[in-house]
Order: sequence, then structure tokens, then C-alpha cells
Amino acid sequence: MKFDLKFAAVTALVLGIGIGSAAIAEGVPGKVAVVDVPKIVSESKQVQALKDEQAKKSQELNKWLDVVRADVAKQQTEAGKEKLLKKYEGELAKKREANAKDYAKKLSEIDKNISATIEAQAKANGYDLVLSKSTVLYGGEDITAEIAKVVK
Repeated sequence: MKFDLKFAAVTALVLGIGIGSAAIAEGVPGKVAVVDVPKIVSESKQVQALKDEQAKKSQELNKWLDVVRADVAKQQTEAGKEKLLKKYEGELAKKREANAKDYAKKLSEIDKNISATIEAQAKANGYDLVLSKSTVLYGGEDITAEIAKVVK
């Protein structure tokens, strides 16, 4: 009885693997591409423009902080300095939050643009599946250069 139970379990396992393999084989797309997404992002003019914009905002914030430090240093009393520091700390927090929100919004738009470009190119060239190159060990046609030309 134990032998028949083991035999039945092994048979069921083999049958399950066979059916699963057939289902997977039917679902495998015909044409697969890979894209080096970090490379596309790093070469994107949109991303570079966003980085430049962030650097400019950072410089402006540093200039503002210099003015703040000078203003606080002019104060005669410790109470006056502390009151002014609290005021400026609130302003600084608001400026940083506004910059972070703006950056995240623009970065999200760039990401959507790059993703849409990849999708459009893949459809135009008949690819059924596009994967990030960093997740693929072997296979797929590398379309990174093609995408980079369009994204710039």
C-alpha cells in the first residue's frame, strides 16, 4: 500500500510538471528584447536637464542660507537669534519640501516618457516582451542603442 501511494504521488508530480511545462511553453513570447534602463536614464537629456536644475536650486538655497546666517548673526540677543532661527527653519523646511516634490514629479514624468518610448519602439519592432537587461542572464535582443537614440 505504501508503494502504491508513493508511486501515485510521483506520477502526479511528473504529470503536473509536464502540464506546467506545456503551459509555460505556450505562454513564452516569440520575440524578446532587453534594455539597459540605467544607461538610457543616464544618457537622457531630460535627466541631465533635471540634474542641472536641481544643482541650480541647491546653489540658490545655499545663497539664501548665507543671507540667513548673516541675518541671524546681526541679532543682538540670544532670544532674537532663536526667534529668527525658528522662522528660517520653517522656511527652509518648506523650500526643501517644495524642491523634493517638484523633483519627484519631474522625475516621474521622465520615467513615464522613457517607459512609453520603450513600449512604442518594442511594438513598432514586433517585440512581445521587453525586460530590463540587469535582470536577464542570457538571451533577448539588446535594443538599448535604438531606445537611446529616440529618448535623447
